[in-house]
Amino acid sequence: MAAMSVPPASQPISEAAPLSEPARVLNTFFAPSKTFTDLRRSASWWLPFLISTIVSLAFIYVVDQRVGFRKVLENQLRIQPKQADQLDRLPADQREKSMQAQTKFWQVFSYASPVVGLIFTVNISSILFATFKFAVSADIRFKTMFALVVFAWLPIVFVSLLAILALMAGVSSDGFMIQSPAATSLGAFVDPTASPALFALLSSFDIFTFWCLALMAIGVTYISKVKRGTAFAVVFGWFAFWVLIKVGLAAAGS
Repeated sequence: MAAMSVPPASQPISEAAPLSEPARVLNTFFAPSKTFTDLRRSASWWLPFLISTIVSLAFIYVVDQRVGFRKVLENQLRIQPKQADQLDRLPADQREKSMQAQTKFWQVFSYASPVVGLIFTVNISSILFATFKFAVSADIRFKTMFALVVFAWLPIVFVSLLAILALMAGVSSDGFMIQSPAATSLGAFVDPTASPALFALLSSFDIFTFWCLALMAIGVTYISKVKRGTAFAVVFGWFAFWVLIKVGLAAAGS
């Protein structure tokens, strides 16, 4: 009597191996789906934040040494003519005291950029979390969203690195604008003093910013069940709203 054949036991589907922290950072650039999938396992974000902090402080130091925050302030006043006019109306000694105080503020505020960036990340994460959680009914956790935003903003470090290289190479400080330090946006092709509002608009069209926004939208689809089209609409919709505010403030100050 022939032996009955026994069907092979089904093999369990193996889950993806956990990624190390350096692997998650590298995969953010080369295989973001792996990083974002791993965020469901661990919402750790210390390494990308550390990298961003180091690069940010290096950039601020180079700006301090090569440009100087007095020059940074003077360049900012060129696109804020109303504030510049108010300063020009002051007596010379009061104007100098005001310039010194504002220069010190710019310097302290800039060196505190890691803390400012952390607050900025909390705000972005809160807005996106609330939108996806309550408007889209997404199955999502805040700590995972926060980690996603930290990882997704990693490409911005390239802007700082390019700015550092440009300043070290001897680029003129006369046209240096700290909110658009490298020629990575359309704002680099217009005179910011001619139309501050147009500069605010075009400087928002930055290749690295769009990269970060795309990473955030894609990441949401991996940490939740939100459709990609919906994720892109929410992320870029909020970005468009922020650009309108920025342009409005620039127009009001010019």
